[in-house]
Amino acid sequence: MANINAGSFTTRPEIDGTFGVCTTTHWIATAVGMSILEKGGNAFDAGIAAAFTLQVVEPHLCGPGGDVPVMVFDQRKGKPEVICGQGPAPAGATIKHYRDELGLDIIPGTGLLAPCIPGTFETFMMVLRDYGTMRLRDVLEPSIGYAKNGHPIVERACATIATVKALFKEHWPTSAAVYLPGGNVPAPATLFCNAAHAETYLRILKEAEAGGGSREAEIDRARKAWSQGFVAEKIGQFCATNEVMDVSGRRHKGVLTAQDMAGWLPTTEAPLSLDYGRYQLLKPGPWTQGPTVLQTMAILKGFDLDKLSPTDPDYIHLWIEAAKLAYADREAFYGDPKFAKVPMDVLLSERYNNDRRREIGSTASMEQRPGKIEGYGGGVIMKGISEGRVAVSAAGAGEPTVGSMGESRGDTTHIDIIDRDGNMFTATPSGGWLQSSPVIPELGWPLGSRAQMFWLDEKHPGALMPGKRPRSTLSVGMAMRDEKPYMIWGTPGGDQQDQWASQFFIRHAHFGMNMQEAIDAPAWHIEHFPASFWPRAARPGVVVLENRVPAATIQELKRRGHKVEVGPDWSEGRLTAASQDGVRRRAAANPRGMQGYAAGR
Repeated sequence: MANINAGSFTTRPEIDGTFGVCTTTHWIATAVGMSILEKGGNAFDAGIAAAFTLQVVEPHLCGPGGDVPVMVFDQRKGKPEVICGQGPAPAGATIKHYRDELGLDIIPGTGLLAPCIPGTFETFMMVLRDYGTMRLRDVLEPSIGYAKNGHPIVERACATIATVKALFKEHWPTSAAVYLPGGNVPAPATLFCNAAHAETYLRILKEAEAGGGSREAEIDRARKAWSQGFVAEKIGQFCATNEVMDVSGRRHKGVLTAQDMAGWLPTTEAPLSLDYGRYQLLKPGPWTQGPTVLQTMAILKGFDLDKLSPTDPDYIHLWIEAAKLAYADREAFYGDPKFAKVPMDVLLSERYNNDRRREIGSTASMEQRPGKIEGYGGGVIMKGISEGRVAVSAAGAGEPTVGSMGESRGDTTHIDIIDRDGNMFTATPSGGWLQSSPVIPELGWPLGSRAQMFWLDEKHPGALMPGKRPRSTLSVGMAMRDEKPYMIWGTPGGDQQDQWASQFFIRHAHFGMNMQEAIDAPAWHIEHFPASFWPRAARPGVVVLENRVPAATIQELKRRGHKVEVGPDWSEGRLTAASQDGVRRRAAANPRGMQGYAAGR
């Protein structure tokens, strides 16, 4: 790839060293992860400690009741692996119950009908047991300390709490008890504690250590306390005995049970891949939106991007139109491959993407244009479009757009860690947001709302079904370079995650930017397709660009028919990234949001 980077601006240096690097969406989690590396832990130990810390310091973006995809490269195994921490729909989550018995045509984005089986804890324990080296106490104690003794709460968490203050006071008193201390929204940077959260993990740790023995035995007892013990019991009781107000404007009981919790475990699988020059791009399967990056790059593969520049209107136009095609295929074909036939071999094939590439014209397209694959659902009507659900304004990027009833376009957290041995850990923990569902008082945190991504349409590949994983927005990315493990990266941002991820890769691989430059460069996103979050709105033709994109580029995109909206200078994405080359370890983090930091030496 050509290196045509000239004088790129960066907000901070790219971290560079030989010992190890850690980068996350919150400086405290980065410090915790780096401290684990310093104590002799590997990348997997550090990643789990950082993930538990993010549940405490970014409760508006992730929590124990949520879900997570993880990708690892373990040097001992010599291959990349994906760990699916996306819990499936509970046994009682059926289309018959939601649509026919409750009269819903769309799953509410908040409350007790939206949770899937929480996937985070079991996944973190599996990674710690099978890839890590440390004891449970080593990775849990930092997060317990911050929950018990307090952490400086970030401004965006306070803003989220302020938005749902009335909901908490009127309908969700258990949440008010935690997040409205003294009846008030906490002030930014004040020390915020969550004693019940700390006590939950202290009890898990106590039960895990009670039997003595190996670290593996401790971890297995912790898992039992979670999915077959007091945690599952409290979750099941809360869902069965509480009717909770949700975004539908009605009260509903939950369907998640302790039996659902006991019957699920995370799984390990090989990532999907795309060969791209000297790189091999790796993403999770179509139970996430991750393959959209591979499809976008497969379409763009036929254009000579090296001759363009990061803010060239020709490049941005090509990217927008390629992303529209990839996301149309997401809506038409993606789903849990255990339940739906997903033609990923065709969707990533050279022949198919050669045909898709020819659909890109010189002006902006306004239609949803999924591909046609015989025997598959490319012809499905995109329900969010056909029913006219069109948002009235652009969603804020980089932080969740939260309504007064807790509805959210969704956001999350991200972690990238590489240790001195070259082990790589990347994860995007999300869900269980403080605004998603009422706090379960005995546990100190709420459940997630990932089931809102299912469709109540039996013919759709993303149709609701017990035991099925929703097609999540959560995604992680890894790249091999010259057949060696090279880079990991990702970002919060709901439907925008893999849009920003592909832009980052292009800026690095084609335009010669280092990771920090690629993160800091002006970015954008499209809202052309039905959103994954309630109320599944779409805004055909809309592209939202940072104001740092040159005015001449903006005018040219408008001339080509794009519905251009200009956001603040630093509003698109919260990327982090890490790489290795020989003995060198590098990392970068996003300045947007004033929270993410990279560390290393």
